[in-house]
Amino acid sequence: MAMTEEKAAKRIAELRDEIRQHDYKYYVLAEPVIEDREYDRLMEELRKLEDQFPHLITPDSPTQRVGGQPLEGFEQVRHAVPMLSIDNTYNEAELREFDARVARGLGGDAYEYVVDPKIDGVAVSLRYENGRLVLAATRGDGTTGDDITQNVRTIRNVPLRLHGRGVNLKVLEVRGEIYWPKKDFERFNKLRAERGEPTFANPRNGAAGTLKQLDPRLVHERNLAFTAHSTGEIHPLPADRHSELFKMFREWGIPISPYLKQIKTVDEAIALIHDWDKKRAGLDFPTDGLVFKIDRFDQRDLLGRTSRFPRWAIAFKFEAERARTILKSVRFQVGKLGTITPVANLEPVLLAGTTVKSASLHNFDQIERLGVRIGDYVYIEKAGEIIPQVVEVDKEARPADTQPILPPECCPSCRAPTVRDEGGVFLRCTNPECPAQFKERLRYFCARDQMDIEGVGPALVEQLVNRGLVKSFADLYRLKQRPDQLLGLERMGEKSVDNLLGAIEASKERPLSRLLAALNIPHVGVSTALLLAERFCTMQAVQEATPEQLLAIPGIGPELARSIHQFLTSERGRQVIADLAAAGVNMTQPAKTPNGPQPFAGMSIVVTGTLETFSRKEIQDLIASLGGKAVGSVSKNTTFVVAGTDPGSKLDKAKALGIEVIDEAEFRKRAGLGE
Repeated sequence: MAMTEEKAAKRIAELRDEIRQHDYKYYVLAEPVIEDREYDRLMEELRKLEDQFPHLITPDSPTQRVGGQPLEGFEQVRHAVPMLSIDNTYNEAELREFDARVARGLGGDAYEYVVDPKIDGVAVSLRYENGRLVLAATRGDGTTGDDITQNVRTIRNVPLRLHGRGVNLKVLEVRGEIYWPKKDFERFNKLRAERGEPTFANPRNGAAGTLKQLDPRLVHERNLAFTAHSTGEIHPLPADRHSELFKMFREWGIPISPYLKQIKTVDEAIALIHDWDKKRAGLDFPTDGLVFKIDRFDQRDLLGRTSRFPRWAIAFKFEAERARTILKSVRFQVGKLGTITPVANLEPVLLAGTTVKSASLHNFDQIERLGVRIGDYVYIEKAGEIIPQVVEVDKEARPADTQPILPPECCPSCRAPTVRDEGGVFLRCTNPECPAQFKERLRYFCARDQMDIEGVGPALVEQLVNRGLVKSFADLYRLKQRPDQLLGLERMGEKSVDNLLGAIEASKERPLSRLLAALNIPHVGVSTALLLAERFCTMQAVQEATPEQLLAIPGIGPELARSIHQFLTSERGRQVIADLAAAGVNMTQPAKTPNGPQPFAGMSIVVTGTLETFSRKEIQDLIASLGGKAVGSVSKNTTFVVAGTDPGSKLDKAKALGIEVIDEAEFRKRAGLGE
């Protein structure tokens, strides 16, 4: 019996509440009560009901965390309250001086501090109105930042709607840090290394780069996290102290530091610094200090601020832990696209609790900047407390017999000539048949996000290629004709061979998007592959697409379009695809059918100013659901502009270009929502 709309609405509300509660218990309390499989079942039930009744979808539904279309650019937004930096110090004497200034400023009144770790992430402001997330923005210059709402909505521990008593404040701006947890950062960097792609130097740079992605789906897959540390505009203010307000935050589902603590004296502060300097390396988030703030809001107001810093807060920064060792030699790693990365082999040294034997030198420009040579005494640090890197050379102690680190003229694997990217910093092997490159490409082809062939790890890839069993991707699908040769490989018994062949056979049915992602097309990852597959549906259509047709897809720029077209029309690319098709690999993707009418199909729409009945995110989502594309800037390709109050320069540009401008009421009429 079909479910009625009334029953569906009730069940959807129940599922959303239950999922939000589980998100709160998992991400805020760190106390999960159900298995991942059961959580996934609840999400799947909610998705199916929303697919069946699309008009019941709301922007704050848990299913809406991952946005649909990539952004065209980031709009600038003005902070209601400036996002000031915090003054910092590296020594205890200056911390005591700060405390003395606070005491004088408060005229002898008693005061307390709140203190928590200074997370080394990206400062952002989240704005909630009546309990719903309506805006997320970067700090920018402190007055104006980038609107990154769509990207932040994909971060799992950021609540889209607050829950509990007292959450419906007219305005609540929560400030904090978006960061990349160490385990997730290491996992992602390892995957990039396996793909032959440059790795991120540290979690902070990685998080900052991720938030600048124009495709929210890329943000979602990187597992960033948020922790609140301060506030902006709040109306009305529900508490007198930071510590009281942050207890409310935790109850409402806003992630706060589990290490937040109240202290009364500067001596307690210094004792805390000594304790944290020892244990910070064991945390799952990058931290470079502790932040001390006056607890009472009225005392903060009394102390005031300078033009740059509040006078009621200070950050104590830890010195980065470093070690001195000898750079013994340099080896060169070859990635799947031929990128050659120099890696320093070091005299083993203890750093931040682990023994370090090697460190990435990133590229040859970095070697030149450091002026480093083989045999040098070097200082190493763990970037973001994780990745060892050479940061300085002790040139005064340089031995007489040091040797320069020269870029290899030949690939260390196949001896083919190397070339430097035009205008770039990367050195590459020029031989597409290089065994080292092919091994990396094969590992990538079989990885979980591509063809998902379980059991094909680094050790098996080495054997398959070295013994000549696999010389192309299509050779994987011919292994079923040679089971006896597989039995001759290390750790491959009959059961292992059967499992491997079964996984290879199953991979033939993967959708086109997975195959496109697996082909190692330069610059094409999972998200871009999905865009291509959903747009063209068949491999033949993708191959026949012109650069202009590729450029018309939101999220694909000139360089990416050129890379896709060159690979798919090249002799090598066509041969790879033809061989896979002959092996029985699927070359199609089911067409994505829109839900309901599409009155804005093919239209490019700009929204500017403040609207009465929509938040910016809500109207962008509505435009996308009705077939249109919400873009951030006016151009000759804009179909029309929706103008609210205080529209700004976009309205002037639309008028100058002769672009149609409509108000909110007219937009609602065209969207089928009535007046």
